[in-house]
Amino acid sequence: MADNTRNKLTTTIYGREYIIVGVETIDHLRHVARLVDEKMHEIGSQNRSLDSGRLAVLTAVNATHDYLKLEEKYQELEKELARLKGRE
Repeated sequence: MADNTRNKLTTTIYGREYIIVGVETIDHLRHVARLVDEKMHEIGSQNRSLDSGRLAVLTAVNATHDYLKLEEKYQELEKELARLKGRE
């Protein structure tokens, strides 16, 4: 049976406090929050005129882009692995 214990983390992202709840470890939740905060600061430093809403959307767009690129790479590797296994 899976452990569905919910963990709760209070953290600050881009100067605002958030409560993040999830089944992942506190360390994982903290890591995710830190990455989002870092990406928002990175994008914000390059686009100082953005309000926080637009900055959050650009951060989400960047994160989704990165995710899709990784997913594509994963699919390529899965196909390569299947091809190599077929040669055995």
